[in-house]
Formats: sequence, structure tokens, C-alpha cells
Amino acid sequence: MVPLSYYLILAAILFVIGVAGFLFKRNIVTIFMSVELMLNAVNLTFVSLSYSLRQLDGQIFVFFVMVVAAAEATIGLAIIITVFRNRESLNVDRIDLMKL
Repeated sequence: MVPLSYYLILAAILFVIGVAGFLFKRNIVTIFMSVELMLNAVNLTFVSLSYSLRQLDGQIFVFFVMVVAAAEATIGLAIIITVFRNRESLNVDRIDLMKL
């Protein structure tokens, strides 16, 4: 049996990697993937704590986070494609205005 602390440490490491990617990378796709990584770290925390406490509340929250992640993926990818078509770049520094 794997201890709970291993799961929480793994989730913390994944979350820190996601925050670092969000703060230091300049590509929109990399930032988008970093946000998804942070959401998955939160899901791992919810599931591991829910399992260790023998309650279903955390697993129910995981479904809500997955719905938010799916909506974010759909809308986010549409925005990324639109920005790329208009600006021909995915660099955050070159996208300073949202107007044409």
C-alpha cells in the first residue's frame, strides 16, 4: 500500500511544475498545458484524500474539475487558434492587444 504522503508530494510537485511553466514560458500552448497540469494535480489531491478518508466528496469534486477543464480546453483552444490566425505567432510577448 502506497502511503498518502507520496500522492500528496507527487501532486505538489506536479502543481509546482505547472506554476513554473505558467510563469516562465512565453508560448500560449505551453501556458495552456501548464494550467491543465495544475488542474490534474488538484484532481490527484482530491482523489487521494477522498480515498484515505473513505468519503466520496473529493471524487465528486474531481468530476466538477474535469468539466471545468473540458470547457477550458474547448474555449482555450478556440482562442489559441484565433490568435494564431490573426497574429501568426503564439508568443505571449507579441500578443499585447486583443484588437485587430
